[in-house]
Amino acid sequence: MELPVISNTAPVEASGGCSESGCGTAPDGLSHLPDHIRSKVQDHPCYSEEAHHYFARMHVAVAPACNIQCNYCNRKYDCSNESRPGVVSELMTPDQAVKKTLAVATAIPQMTVLGIAGPGDPLANPERTFETFRQLSEQAPDIKLCVSTNGLSLPDCVDELAKHNIDHVTITINCVDPEIGAQIYPWIFWENKRIRGIEGAKILIEQQQKGLEMLTARGILVKVNSVMIPGVNDHHLKEVSRIVKSKGAFLHNVMPLIAEAEHGTYYGIMGQREPTPLELQALQDDCSGDMSMMRHCRQCRADAVGLLGEDRGDEFTLDKIDTMEIDYATAMVERAKVHDAITTELEMKRALKAAPKFNPAVEEAAPATRNIRIAVATKGGGVINEHFGHAHEFLVYEIGPKEHRFLGHRKCTAYCMGDESCGDGETVLGGIIKSLEGVEVLLASKIGFEPWADLEKAGIKPNGEHAMEPIEEAIRAVYDEMAAAGKLALPAGGVAAQAA
Repeated sequence: MELPVISNTAPVEASGGCSESGCGTAPDGLSHLPDHIRSKVQDHPCYSEEAHHYFARMHVAVAPACNIQCNYCNRKYDCSNESRPGVVSELMTPDQAVKKTLAVATAIPQMTVLGIAGPGDPLANPERTFETFRQLSEQAPDIKLCVSTNGLSLPDCVDELAKHNIDHVTITINCVDPEIGAQIYPWIFWENKRIRGIEGAKILIEQQQKGLEMLTARGILVKVNSVMIPGVNDHHLKEVSRIVKSKGAFLHNVMPLIAEAEHGTYYGIMGQREPTPLELQALQDDCSGDMSMMRHCRQCRADAVGLLGEDRGDEFTLDKIDTMEIDYATAMVERAKVHDAITTELEMKRALKAAPKFNPAVEEAAPATRNIRIAVATKGGGVINEHFGHAHEFLVYEIGPKEHRFLGHRKCTAYCMGDESCGDGETVLGGIIKSLEGVEVLLASKIGFEPWADLEKAGIKPNGEHAMEPIEEAIRAVYDEMAAAGKLALPAGGVAAQAA
């Protein structure tokens, strides 16, 4: 089983060096963590940029109620083709959720993680949430259990979380300033009262920080999610990152606001703009000086199933799983074999990645070259295996003379919606090109003639020569070829000019 490693090195300088600790030594970007923590998360698809190519996750929607209102959230809207937090097609009971989990884990042996993330707040629905965890702990002990919460009820639930051996918790913390919080949260429901404005935001922030401290004191790993809202909290999130790191959070995930008007959210209706990809990257880079940043988040549905970036939920609707025969005892044996094979290969890849690769004499003689951004179309597995026209997103990497780093994904509308509709509208292609701002090269398994020409006009070089190749090897080959052809020479002023 060939399992290419996707490296998450630190920012690549023009000289080929890195500005974050651990660069070049940890392909999952977690080298700064103590060994006992890193061992828990390096194969977790929601935490490791490397592991998410090979291990799958699923969410079960058992928690309908929420105890706060966010201006970016509307849980009433659902589209099966949409990926957005809070979106679900079927609300389940704990018994149904457990049955679905066993069915998915049997059919998808790479599935290692079960999370509850909504559609409301799991800890505002403690009976449903913890009954689901209790049954899964007994019936599927090989599956890791996670929960995502807004944090308002978190302090009251820490004991119960620890009781169920839940060692990964995500808290959404968008601010530590109540005045900013009042712009994000219209109200909270606290002690049987609806509390609005700054007073409500202050209570929420205090509960979030208290819960974070209680979790880390118990040795429970905490990831913090933050939604970047231009003009509201974008300049504030660096302070959020600094504070949550000081209180023990090990990973910060700064996500872009989703504010499309058709979703019916307050921000969408009021015309609040979303951040551009380059704005998001700049903020993530600013925050990365304080703690490790997560860049591969897909802002998944509350009923997502499969690898990150894909959704196989339609294969496991309640009516379909009712017809499935599930022998989980036998499935656990097969799952263990698959997990062992993947883990062995990943360990080999990590060892190879950590080994020295460069001859200093050759490096000194090599001409200085600049960094570039390369977009990749992939369906998963760490390889270039997606037709340009079918891609709903592109993974973007920054690569320099020695190192590369994953910058994140750029969502888009697929250019081809069927055999007869490829290239129908210039608007779709224009949207794709806009989403690829800052990208110089695009790799896909195949690219049609018409989009090829328009991509070139936009300054993006299409490339279909690396189909089914590992992403890491392909982007390195493209970079080296461009460098050898003299296309990546640094501008006058060298490193300083590139930085400017």
